[in-house]
Amino acid sequence: MLDRRPPSHEDLIDHLVRSTALQRGEAVRVVLDVLAFFDETTEEFVRRRHRELQSGGAVNAEIFDRVAAELRHRAVAPPELTLRQLRRIVYG
Repeated sequence: MLDRRPPSHEDLIDHLVRSTALQRGEAVRVVLDVLAFFDETTEEFVRRRHRELQSGGAVNAEIFDRVAAELRHRAVAPPELTLRQLRRIVYG
């Protein structure tokens, strides 16, 4: 049966605790913040950046140019892979 629990990212948290001055709780918050940042949809990103830039005094012409440039550098999640696809990645 397939495990549907979300990944805990314990290995990443352990790595951050070992390699930085972060305490475990802080490392957990950092990981969750980064995951939330990259989980943001395009629409959510555009709205958030518009609000941030506007509150910093930028005007729409500047904002939309900057947001368009920033979108080109966003991380994109891969498509969901089937078990067969995963096996092929590992075994060829």
